Amino acid sequence: MNDELQVGVITQTHGIRGEVKVFPTTDDANRFKKLKQVTLDTGRERIPMEIEGVKFFKQFVILKFKGYDSINDVEKYRQGKLMVVRDQAVRLKKDEYFVADMIGLSVVTDEGEEFGTLKDVLATGANDVYVVEREDGSEVLFPAIRDCIKKVDMDGRVMEVHIMEGLL
Repeated sequence: MNDELQVGVITQTHGIRGEVKVFPTTDDANRFKKLKQVTLDTGRERIPMEIEGVKFFKQFVILKFKGYDSINDVEKYRQGKLMVVRDQAVRLKKDEYFVADMIGLSVVTDEGEEFGTLKDVLATGANDVYVVEREDGSEVLFPAIRDCIKKVDMDGRVMEVHIMEGLL
C-alpha cells in the first residue's frame, strides 16, 4: 500500500491570481475544505504546497496555494497530481477501502476458483463497479453490492465474489 493517495489533478489555471482548477479524484470534493497541505507530483519533481483557499465550480475544486500569486506561477503545473499522506486522508468506515489499495487484488469465486485480478473501480451513481481482468485479457464488471462481493481480505490481498446468473 502506498503512503500517499491521489486526491486530484490540476486541469488548468483559473483566473490570473494563481488559482488552479482541480478535478477531484476523491469521492467527496468537500474534503478539500479540511486539507491544509498537499504534495504536487509533476512527474519530474514533488513539491509540498500549502492550501490558502478552496472554492467550488461545477464539478471542479478551485485551489489557491500560498506563495503562488500569479497565473505564471502555476501555469507549469497543469496535469500535476495532488497527493496527500495517508495519515491526512479521510478515515474510512467499516468495509470501506481506498481504490488505490484495492487495485491488484486477486479475485476468487465463492466456489474457490481463481477468477482474475481487480484492475479498476468505476464510480457510478448507484454503486461502484469493479473491473476484473481475466487471464485471457477479457474484463468482467461486478457491481459492488453484497450479492456479488462476498468478502474483501486486504491483508491477504483477495476478494471473494459470487457470480450472479447472467453476469457472464
